[in-house]
Parts: sequence; structure tokens; C-alpha cells
Amino acid sequence: MNSKPTPYSVLFDLDGTLLDTAPDLAFALNSVLAHQGKTELPFAAIRPVVSHGGNALITLGFNITPADPDFSPLRQQFLDIYKNNLTTHSTLFPGMEQLLAHLESQNIPWGVVTNKPAWLTDPLMDELGMSQRAACIVSGDTAEQAKPHPAPLLYACKKTGHNPTECIYIGDHQRDIEAGRRAGMKTLTALFGYIDTTESPETWGADGMIETPLDVLDYLERWKG
Repeated sequence: MNSKPTPYSVLFDLDGTLLDTAPDLAFALNSVLAHQGKTELPFAAIRPVVSHGGNALITLGFNITPADPDFSPLRQQFLDIYKNNLTTHSTLFPGMEQLLAHLESQNIPWGVVTNKPAWLTDPLMDELGMSQRAACIVSGDTAEQAKPHPAPLLYACKKTGHNPTECIYIGDHQRDIEAGRRAGMKTLTALFGYIDTTESPETWGADGMIETPLDVLDYLERWKG
């Protein structure tokens, strides 16, 4: 007798969870620094900040806040460079393609919920051939609120056709886990993502922590209905 299908949708944060986008974001930041006559930063210093977004990267590079009059022009320059280099080096994390292929073979819908704006998310997913595979793509400006508010995740549930209790959300930032918990989902912390050594992911309250994308399969089996 066939076992009951796993009643889950699997949802991913984008940067630092589904995709390793840090190389292209680091290139954009260092390009702005070079244009401004500043010293470029080592990749190791930039990588942990990527999941905090573009504002955090500009703050890292120039030691200024959004209140500084130079902030917005620098951020726009950064975004312009990044938009033209979305997929130069960005790729799925090792093991992620195998995980997605398994989900698709089992008719388990998967999708993306990110705080990245749609004008960056959509071309990024398109260029990497992910858009036609994902059951939903929810960007930071898709719902009325962004993470850590649960609204984007609840919107994704409607798109995949599962209740929140039948969804798993995977992310590499505390706001991902908070959003997933507030939405009523099971949550997994992606330890392979952009987590700084100063952060304590074990305190975020996730249902589990994974070292590689394929570790998700163990949780799917454990939580299978």
C-alpha cells in the first residue's frame, strides 16, 4: 500500500537559503566603493551582511546610515550595478537542485518568500530558470507587509494551496523564523546561509536547523502525515 503523500509546501527565503547570491552582491558593493575611491571589502566581511539587505551593505561599506544625504545616491548606484549583474556568479546552494528535484518528483510544491523587491526577484528567478518551477514567488513588495510580518507567508500559502500548518519555511535570518512562526508554519534555519558569527540561530525558535539543503528531506519524512 502506498504511503500517504507528504502534506507540505516547502517555502524558501531567497538570498542565503535558496540561492547563493552573495558573490554578485559583493561585486556590486565593491564596485561602488571603488567608484568612490574607497577600499574594497573582503568577501568574508560582506557575506554575513547580505541577508540584511542593501541598506545594511551600504552601511557596512561606507559606515553611514540612511539619514546621511549620501546614502540614497550610493544605494541607487549599488542597485543599478547589482541589477546588471544578478546572475553573474549567483547559483543554487550545493544540494539544492537535488532537493528541488525530489520535491517536484513527489508533487510537493515549493516557492520563494523574500524581502527582495520584485523588480530584482523576478529577473533573478527568470535568469536562473527557477520561475517556471516555483509554485509561488512572493517578494518584499508583494504583500502589504514584509517579513518578519507573516503576511507574505500567508499569501504564499494561498498560492500553493496548503494551510500554514502544512507548510515549512526555511530561512537564514531571525526574521525568517519569526515570520514563519507567526504564520503558524514549521520553520527550519539554514545554517549554510549568511549567518554572522555574532548571531545565535539556536535562540531563534526554529523547529530545526539544517547544515545542507538535503537535510530538509529528514524533516519531511519526520513530519509526514
